[in-house]
Amino acid sequence: MTRIFSSLAILCLLALCSSFWLGWSIGDARVNDPVIQSRVTMHLLFAVGSLVFAVLVHALVLTYFMGTGRWLEETCNAYRLGSEWQTKSKGMKFRMYPALTLCLVLLITTGGYGAAADPASALGFQGYGPFTARQVHLGIAFTTIVINTVVSVFEFLALRRNGQLVEDVLGRVRQIRLDRGLPVE
Repeated sequence: MTRIFSSLAILCLLALCSSFWLGWSIGDARVNDPVIQSRVTMHLLFAVGSLVFAVLVHALVLTYFMGTGRWLEETCNAYRLGSEWQTKSKGMKFRMYPALTLCLVLLITTGGYGAAADPASALGFQGYGPFTARQVHLGIAFTTIVINTVVSVFEFLALRRNGQLVEDVLGRVRQIRLDRGLPVE
């Protein structure tokens, strides 16, 4: 799982950074120039795709922890292994929830402020205090990329530790099956 996650997390980071760069390179979006407006469109489409992809990557981590948690529960119950492995896995999973939630909230917030910062938006968002709408969106987008990257590193480490827990349980199950003369796959 860690190899798959690493590839997806790197692609996600590249997509988010590309969206950031596309937005950065727009210039003044208020200018009614076809080149500028095509940059706005490209940024919007790429940013939405990047947002959806980032949500997917975080959802995969959540799904993995849910699936392995259930597998650990059933296996530990079936082989009477105790709850030590389940407890460790649950601890990792529940420590990841706040970080995952923060990433999702930031991704959605970035998109929302991006839409509000668009001069063609009906909202007429002008920014906060001395910061223009574009600067607010830029700051939130940068923060989102940094936090998403940090959380991805923590997700990778948690996936690796959880994978080791699964391997430990599999090793214990193999040993029990060998001791009982049962086939080992």
